[in-house]
Amino acid sequence: MQADFESAFFNAKINNQSVILEVYLIRNQDPRNAKGQKKTEINEMIRDREIRVIGDDGEQLGIMSSKDALELAIEKKLDLVKIAPTSKPPVCKIMDFGKHKYEMQKKEKEAKKKQKTVQIKEVRLSLKIEKHDIETKANNAMKFLSKGDKVKVSLRFKGREMGHTKLGYEVFDRFANMIGEEGKMEGRPKMEGRQMLVFFIPTQK
Repeated sequence: MQADFESAFFNAKINNQSVILEVYLIRNQDPRNAKGQKKTEINEMIRDREIRVIGDDGEQLGIMSSKDALELAIEKKLDLVKIAPTSKPPVCKIMDFGKHKYEMQKKEKEAKKKQKTVQIKEVRLSLKIEKHDIETKANNAMKFLSKGDKVKVSLRFKGREMGHTKLGYEVFDRFANMIGEEGKMEGRPKMEGRQMLVFFIPTQK
């Protein structure tokens, strides 16, 4: 990054027309990237009259003009990067911007790998569910939980079954016993209209 700037700087003494074109391209580039986010200002993009400067070793170099700060960065063959644009005065640091950008992208990729998108799966029971059916549904729920997903278990009451909601709790208790250590109920089952439901979450291992 710095070598390109120095090359343009020295070319100014040899071919003035070439430099005018290069400076025009730098100063008129869109300060926002494809996502609409403001780009990080570096080197000649920084035009503040005064900035607070931090050296590449973390040392506070004090307040100076952006021109003087850029000269310091050039001497070290590094970049001047604005890291706190809203501060008064803005804070800039001397660093290898290419290396810094690479390390930030690497950290973002590692963070994305660690992120787990939790999905909510659903299992439906009934008050008169057969033993084989509830075992099958319990096995499916355990597979979901083992993958880190959350499971919504619902039981719908039909007709006169609404007068026997206590039996619904018994069905959920049977289901929970089948799940065993793979997951646990997130609170107690609750009624919503004509159905009773509860969420099972993976057990921390």
